[in-house]
Amino acid sequence: MKKLILTMMLAIATVFSTQAQDKGDWYVGTGDVANIAWTEWAVSPTVGYGVMDNLMVGVSVAQADSTVDMDYDFHARYFMNGYFAYVATDGLSTDNISYGVGKMFTLWNNNLYVDPKIVYNSGEKTTNLTLGFGLKF
Repeated sequence: MKKLILTMMLAIATVFSTQAQDKGDWYVGTGDVANIAWTEWAVSPTVGYGVMDNLMVGVSVAQADSTVDMDYDFHARYFMNGYFAYVATDGLSTDNISYGVGKMFTLWNNNLYVDPKIVYNSGEKTTNLTLGFGLKF
């Protein structure tokens, strides 16, 4: 069922066009919602800001449960020709950097976005398909 919903969301998103990311745009959304069991859902809010045309920087906050500290991830996206290059760090550490590429699909007057991306984590040496969504204003 999850795969069907994900496929439908991606199909709908491809119908809509993307626009350039502009300086001053705010992004509020989620981190990765793919590959998560219903019993392991956690809130991982993400906030980003367009610091200049085609460049967005942001931070994600996550906490697995009340027994562990909050985890801050910093990330940046550079948009080109409708796609983006993605770099993220685990806190301020450079030991666990993630690199990726993706595409941001905008819906609803370009205010709602879905952003599938392929991400390579250099610390864990894994490659994952991730999916985030949120609001752009």
